[in-house]
Amino acid sequence: MHMTQRDGSLDLLKWLALLCMVLDHLRYVGYFIDFLYVPGRLAFPWFCLAMAANLSRARAVTTDGQWRYLGWLLLFSALSEIPYRMYIPDPNTLNVLPTLVLGLLVALGWQSQMLQSRLLAAGALLLAALFPERLMFGFFGVLLPLAMLLVIRRPWYFSLLPGLVCLAANQWQVLYASARFGNSVATFGIATCLIAPLLGLALLRHAWRLKPPPMRRWAYALYPLHFLLLLAVRQTIA
Repeated sequence: MHMTQRDGSLDLLKWLALLCMVLDHLRYVGYFIDFLYVPGRLAFPWFCLAMAANLSRARAVTTDGQWRYLGWLLLFSALSEIPYRMYIPDPNTLNVLPTLVLGLLVALGWQSQMLQSRLLAAGALLLAALFPERLMFGFFGVLLPLAMLLVIRRPWYFSLLPGLVCLAANQWQVLYASARFGNSVATFGIATCLIAPLLGLALLRHAWRLKPPPMRRWAYALYPLHFLLLLAVRQTIA
């Protein structure tokens, strides 16, 4: 798998994940557009895959780089919570970044030989197991970055593992029950969860020649800002 210092396919994956996230959140802008749930199922697994790709590149370059990565996620987890609650009606979970924080700790613990990293990973798993209802995508969402990391350099058919984890993170019982009653959104949602890792891995492996705008640290701010922008749109059209 081709990995360079500035990998165009990785930047493209991040931009597409961001686009899918915005499409998913457009469901709450005020119109009946539930079908956007389907492309929205690509966003979280692709962000997890981007995290795994960063970790797999020379072990995120340095240990200091890993902790800076964690620090930025923690900072914007806190900054995003108020915009998230302003836009999403009656949220019953935290925003998605705490899930990614715990998922990063678990993946780092698997990758590192340091006792500190292993203890933090165990603590992250314990928190996810005790409070899955407070985390977006729950316990299995915390496991998804590790599942991506385990298969990122393996043959394509190994992507079924993170596909199943992704489906479990998306309340597969609810989706399955809805699909049995003929709900097409649920049916396509299940299929999208299962193939999202495969699609993301194919993009990373075959689109590295593309040169989209690099997504750097400033991109963390796009998460809280997109909630505020969509909130302004909803209030305008109300």
